[in-house]
Amino acid sequence: MSGIIGKKIGMTSIFDNEGKNIPCTIIEAGPCVVTQVKTKQNDGYNSIQLGYDDVSEKNIVKSKLNHFKKAKALVKKKVQEFKNFEYNFKLGDEIRVDHFNEGEFVDVSGISKGKGFQGVVKRHGFAGVGQSTHGQHNRLRAPGSIGAASYPARVFKGMRMAGQTGNKKNTIQNLRVLKVVLDKNIIILKGCVPGHKNSYISITK
Repeated sequence: MSGIIGKKIGMTSIFDNEGKNIPCTIIEAGPCVVTQVKTKQNDGYNSIQLGYDDVSEKNIVKSKLNHFKKAKALVKKKVQEFKNFEYNFKLGDEIRVDHFNEGEFVDVSGISKGKGFQGVVKRHGFAGVGQSTHGQHNRLRAPGSIGAASYPARVFKGMRMAGQTGNKKNTIQNLRVLKVVLDKNIIILKGCVPGHKNSYISITK
């Protein structure tokens, strides 16, 4: 498995050879710097740590600063590990989008948009009690009954109720790479990916 860290630029649409309009997402992927190489002998597993997006050293603690100095790289804002990387990279190497090819399929992970505290209709797709019948003028978006009577006399865990919505890590699998722009470090993927504009995402294949 190999991957890269990127930033979601936004969505657009392109036309294929048959004139079909295809929605797609533009991602600025890399360049990423290898900030740490872990081996099975020293760490118990094989992985590499990538850093992306330069940040000022002004507010960085000394331990993090020395960590990036070992790789002879600028301080990075986003750091992530990728296990069992296909290619052999050394500390300080730079990874770009050139190892992604048009037409192949990738998995994209990111933090979904946070929507705050929401009710059961928005969060779980409930239709509402009575579905606007029987004169229930103020119960259209209510959850209804959540438990039984004297037995079991409690609410089961996992009951679908109102609560915080979004702001969770999501992975979209098997998105096709439509185009790779090497000089601008851009990957165009078919469909949508989790997260808001300028949010960090990881692409793996």
